Amino acid sequence: MSDLGDLYQQTILDHNRNPRNFRLLESANRSAEGNNPLCGDRIHLSVQVDGDTITDIAFQMPPGAGCAISKASASLMTDAVKGKPVAAAEAMFQAFRDMLAGGANAPGKLAAFSGVRAFPSRIKCANLAWHALHAALQNGGQPVTTESASDF
Repeated sequence: MSDLGDLYQQTILDHNRNPRNFRLLESANRSAEGNNPLCGDRIHLSVQVDGDTITDIAFQMPPGAGCAISKASASLMTDAVKGKPVAAAEAMFQAFRDMLAGGANAPGKLAAFSGVRAFPSRIKCANLAWHALHAALQNGGQPVTTESASDF
């Protein structure tokens, strides 16, 4: 494996073992549930939006309901969007989806998931948290559930 491939793999493993923002966010004013019925991955995403800025974000996964890819993706996503305007988070969502579909790499550490393209069944795992974020931001504070595998 190339040095870059090793770095990407290490980034994903680190965020799986030590996920950032893996907690309950009591002050959230937006939330979404994500469920991938094909593999059993589930996520609860909580977002605090003040004005047009994501001031805090957190996620939870029931024990055994999130693979390494989905947990690492949620961890990296929360780090990437915290403190950013909602419009910037939506642009990152689109860039991440485009990357997994074969487009240019997403910015920064999110590029670690470019290797997931080689495993089509794992693309949904990487996208789960991002779709939950998109749903939470689009729904104006109403809790939503993303369940259909076709949503990914």
